Parts: sequence; structure tokens; C-alpha cells
Amino acid sequence: MNSLSPRAAVGLFLIVVLAWGINWSVTKQLVQFVPPLWSAAIRSWIALIGLAAILGLSNNLVIPDRRDIPVVLSVALLHMTLFSVLVASGLRFLPASKGVVLGYTTPLWVALAAPLLGKDTLTAPKLAGALLGLIGLVVILNPASIDWTNANVVLGAGMVILAAISWAANIIYIRAHRWIASPLQLLIWQVLVATIVLSVSATIADGLPHVEWSWRLVLLFLYSGLIGTVLAYWAMSMVNKSISALTTSLGTTATPLVGIAGAAILLGEPIDMSLVIAAALIVTGIALATLGDRLLRGQATARG
Repeated sequence: MNSLSPRAAVGLFLIVVLAWGINWSVTKQLVQFVPPLWSAAIRSWIALIGLAAILGLSNNLVIPDRRDIPVVLSVALLHMTLFSVLVASGLRFLPASKGVVLGYTTPLWVALAAPLLGKDTLTAPKLAGALLGLIGLVVILNPASIDWTNANVVLGAGMVILAAISWAANIIYIRAHRWIASPLQLLIWQVLVATIVLSVSATIADGLPHVEWSWRLVLLFLYSGLIGTVLAYWAMSMVNKSISALTTSLGTTATPLVGIAGAAILLGEPIDMSLVIAAALIVTGIALATLGDRLLRGQATARG
């Protein structure tokens, strides 16, 4: 199946946004029962098994070319390991609604860091978008929204922001990588590396897990591993073949909005005015930065 009809692609894309948005509330619940490292490791094991089944049945299971090894390690270590652990650790102390907004500041860090590293040009729309996003960051971190007298809450916010920065570093590298295999074909190897690193790190840091299993915990892990990871990444790989990169980039800005709504419905978290204003500023900033990036790439393509 090489591409989808426009209606099917949009439907599948909505599933991705819902899966990723709700996964923040699921992760928030998981870390109440299981330490962050083991929470990420167990989810990664479930995702690994699910991906092996999907890629095996679709004949997409390949051995990565040595030229793809750097991108496998980059995604596995910066995104699947560091990002996942920092988010899980931060959500122990931070509401999922605030966590998802802070976590999705990633495109803003990309817009600011890429030009400094000589990987991109800072255009006016991208600068305006980054500034709007940073204003949104200030709004959500103001003392009326974040309790600065609680060291754990401040630590949690810092961890999620660091997670967003680590994801940004991964994105900057991915943009420069020349892919040999497809992202979907490399996904299982990225998950495999992350699973090994997470499992070893969790064993060293926390010892063997002592988990009081329940049906609720099993379902949370299955959702996070199969829906939030395997289904979402597979669906996104299919969507990318059928919808323009600009559309998908702008569409993913809905993820923090879904995350906020999901946290309110599933966890009963309040939606305060600071959160609404910050989310609006950050989402608008990401949209501006994305449009500026696509405009720059379009001009470069036109110039040959």
C-alpha cells in the first residue's frame, strides 16, 4: 500500500493526533505506579514486539545499512530514551496538561537552534513564531500557573523542557541525514536500541521492578506501547506518503490541544486561563515557524 485516499489519510492523521495527545495522560498515570525508567522500558518492550509483528507481516523488516546507523542511534537515544525518560520523570510532579504544552515547544527550539548551528536560516516568520512561543513559555511558567515554591514542580517543568530540547536536537540531525532505508523500516531498530538502553539503565538505577499489576495498569501499558507508539508511528508513516509535509507539520500542533482536553476529561485536571493563553501562543508560534520554514525551503527549491 503506497498511498491513501485523501479522506483515509486525514482520518488516519486524526488518529495519530488523538493517540499522541491522550498518551500524555496515560504516561501521567503510569508513573504513579511504575518508576519512570521502568515505565519507559516496559512500554518500549511492548512497542518492540508490536513492531516486529507488523514489519514481519508486511515484509518491511530489513537490516539497516551502516550509513543509517547514526540516525538509528540519534532517534533511539535522544528521542526514545532521553525524551521519554525526562517526560515520564517530569510528569510525576507536573499536570499532564501543562506537560504536553511544554513538551511540544520542540519546534520552537528547532527554529532557534538550527540557524545557530548553520543548519538553517532564521527568517522573519520563524523568528516571530519562536518569540511568540517563548512568550507562551513565560506565561505557562508564571507563578500563578506553576508553583515556584514547590521544588518538585519546578524540577518537573525543567525536565519536560529539557525533553523538548533533546527532541529538537534529534530533529535537527534527522533533517541533515540522508536516508537509505525508510523511517518505518528503521523504527524497529531504533526501538530495539532504546529498549536495551532503558532496560539496562532501569535495572542499574532501580533494580528489578516491583510492580503491583492490575488490569488498569496492563491496559495503560498496552495503550502507550501499541496505540501511542506502534500505531501512531505506523499511521504517521502512511500519512506522510499521502499528505504534504506542511499539512502534517501544522496538523500536529493540535496534539497539545488534544492533550489538554484529554487531561481534563481523563484526569480531571483544570484548564486555567494561563494554560489556555500559553497553549494558544505556543501553537500559533509553531505554526508561524513551520510556515516560515516551508516558505524558505520552497524558495530554495525554486532557485534550484
